[in-house]
Amino acid sequence: MMRKHRFDVYALVAGGLFSALAVLYLVASLNDREVNSRFVLPLTFIVLGAGGLAGALVAASRRGRGGARDDGHRLDD
Repeated sequence: MMRKHRFDVYALVAGGLFSALAVLYLVASLNDREVNSRFVLPLTFIVLGAGGLAGALVAASRRGRGGARDDGHRLDD
């Protein structure tokens, strides 16, 4: 039986981004078009940054309020 694991927002965003880029380049090559690479790299960094931020927010919300640490102590005590 498979062990249940936490949902990883960053992995989902990164996987979706790289899959979308692969499809974009595949469709462009099949239609004898070129992808304007001036936009691809900055958009990649923007999407990965947003995914990292979303992942950090989800992780922070899972820990709950008060900034719980891994060692069982709270930051506001």
